[in-house]
Amino acid sequence: MSALRALRALIVLAAACARRPADPPAADTAARPGSRDTVAISLERQPCFGTCPVYTVALDGSGAVHFEGRRFVKDTGTVEWQVPRERVDSLVHDIVAAGYFDLPDRYAMGQPACGRYATDLPTVITSVRIGSRTKEVHHDYGCEGAPERLAALERRIDEVAAVSGKRGAGSGER
Repeated sequence: MSALRALRALIVLAAACARRPADPPAADTAARPGSRDTVAISLERQPCFGTCPVYTVALDGSGAVHFEGRRFVKDTGTVEWQVPRERVDSLVHDIVAAGYFDLPDRYAMGQPACGRYATDLPTVITSVRIGSRTKEVHHDYGCEGAPERLAALERRIDEVAAVSGKRGAGSGER
């Protein structure tokens, strides 16, 4: 019996050391750090009847940020800077975890997802490309039916892109 036991141990050991085929590539490159070149995230804050900041900010997987300030921001015009890649990776994780790709495309007056509507509030347009997945969401802040997680993602994009110093005081958003 001892020879049989030794043979079994040898077989188990050989199987454990055997080469295994590489894992197949992921169907979506969404959360893989190596896919930074396939990440593009933008946010556009549109005007309201008041002093809401009006700007566009875009960032990519390398951490490059492009900001274009239009109205009611500290810096008007175009400014570019860099943020750490790890912050972008964290944002990508948050976007996927929040179910961004499953949200309706439009939260606007007359759309089923809007719910009750109030006028004179800004609209925020987000656009996300992660791997082969793309999505754009129009969020009119007058729509009561928009989920808080969408507004939270919009704030998170601003945070990761580090636009707080560009927006200036008195940003009239919710």
